[in-house]
Amino acid sequence: MALFSICDIQEKFRPAIHEYGKVISTAQKVLRASATLKIPVFATTQNAARLGPLCSELSIPPSAFHANKTAFSMMVPSLRSALSSENSSSYQVAIVGIETHICVTQTALDLIAQGHKVYVLADGVSSCNEGERGIALRRLEGEGAVVTTSEGWLYECMGDASIDEFKEIAGLVKETKEKTSEAVQALCKL
Repeated sequence: MALFSICDIQEKFRPAIHEYGKVISTAQKVLRASATLKIPVFATTQNAARLGPLCSELSIPPSAFHANKTAFSMMVPSLRSALSSENSSSYQVAIVGIETHICVTQTALDLIAQGHKVYVLADGVSSCNEGERGIALRRLEGEGAVVTTSEGWLYECMGDASIDEFKEIAGLVKETKEKTSEAVQALCKL
């Protein structure tokens, strides 16, 4: 079962994070695709009382699980409990968010340790310091995470062009082609 995780994409971080707008556009695309493919969404905020809510343009669906945290990993007790209530022992979890070398890395490592397959969407993660990203992504790949793009992950989730949702996802990919290309050019240099 696939899950989509959004890690700490909060307004307060906008001026500090390298290519933040591209992280948001990737998250928006995958949110739309998740709705079409009925992929559950999990989102966190880092210390929302001090750092504010998630960026409003993300349009997190009401059905999404949300947790506020002070831990760097998204895998706080409430999220662990929500995962265990989904009746699956192993998930394919895609992660977007910030910062690649801190919260995204610690979340991915925790998920891998729990036996889940982790996909870090390289066109949807960033850090304040651009150089931290590549180092973190290489480390995560070495630890067993799949470092891929949002489009690659979406097609892997579908698996076959004969599914009913294919036409809608293909339309979304076409619609977001320019923004995806910009995000890949800016964020997928490993």
